[in-house]
Amino acid sequence: MAALPEERPIVALNAQLLSLSPTYRSAGISSYMDNLLRHLPAADAGMDYEVFTHERAWPAPAGMRVRYTRWPTHHPLARIPWEQVVLPWWLYAGRHNLLHALAFVAPLAWRGPTVVTVFDLSFLLFPERFRVYNRLYLSMFTRLSARRADRVIVISESTKRDAVRLLGLDARRVAVVYCGVDETYRPLPAEVVEEYRRRRGLPERFVLFVGTLEPRKNIAGLIEAYRLLAAGWPRGAGEPPALVIAGAKGWYYQDVYQAVQRAELMERVVFTGYVPADELPFLYNAATLFVYPSFYEGFGLPPLEAMACGTAVVVSDRSSLPEVVGDAGVLVNPEEPAAIAQAMHELLRDEEARRVLADKGRRRAAAFSWQRAAQETTAIYRQVLGKERA
Repeated sequence: MAALPEERPIVALNAQLLSLSPTYRSAGISSYMDNLLRHLPAADAGMDYEVFTHERAWPAPAGMRVRYTRWPTHHPLARIPWEQVVLPWWLYAGRHNLLHALAFVAPLAWRGPTVVTVFDLSFLLFPERFRVYNRLYLSMFTRLSARRADRVIVISESTKRDAVRLLGLDARRVAVVYCGVDETYRPLPAEVVEEYRRRRGLPERFVLFVGTLEPRKNIAGLIEAYRLLAAGWPRGAGEPPALVIAGAKGWYYQDVYQAVQRAELMERVVFTGYVPADELPFLYNAATLFVYPSFYEGFGLPPLEAMACGTAVVVSDRSSLPEVVGDAGVLVNPEEPAAIAQAMHELLRDEEARRVLADKGRRRAAAFSWQRAAQETTAIYRQVLGKERA
């Protein structure tokens, strides 16, 4: 086991899933890594941090070293052997005192102090929505890594309950560290938002969804709900707001496009494709309403980002979403498109109700910060290292 120095422990951070590519790879887990890593040095300057990543364009913050991997670890067939064979060699050679595996899996050959982040257990709860290879790998190695780790970080109480139940973990070893929301997500001046809307060719009023196009997000259910909304829109009230779906293609994304075609909504549903992070605050601000009827989320950043921008939200009543949104959004059953349509209809027709939710949402979102997430994470490092010292 690596020796523990008296003053400055060396923390290794495996960030092979960190990505700046304009694809689904830069969402979710990559966003968590980027934000957490940028805030760690300020959270605890008494430790040395070394990040392992293949993303050479990533701007490392001051106080953090980066070791770039030469292997093409954005491909699983390269990443898995690198993590299991090469990484532990570097950890021992570099006399690292702690490894934080930032996404599910730690190398089995590493016997030193370990922290593992588990975002969700959708691959166990909804195996039919994953490719067989991804599901088998995550199921086996997440279970092994989490059971061997000194501490497991999860991003919601919902995921903690799943981890204890499905992975057989002692609840005392599982720590909840909520994600944060960046300060760039805030209400913007109306004229700035209007200029962005026109430049992007967006409708004047629209319902927004942001997320990777994949089955777990229940986009097909949202499209059916929107079909019901449009069919029941009152005569004399003009056209119903459009539906804008923003996000990169994930697995089985074809089902989403087919759902739009079956519903004959090609002229009312707008697909923006991948939207860069620096554009998202403008998009959230431009939306009339944000809807996120996902079947399952480890946390659910998009609703929190929309709330921080002052946009009223409708979310699923499943998994972590009620925990994140609280009373600052409308909760719906994702299995019932009619219920989603009814919630959308009521809010779209009631500006005052949207304003009340927007006010609550901004206050709620203010409680989530990446600074706090980094501070709680480094406190866990100290706890694990302190146990090793003792």
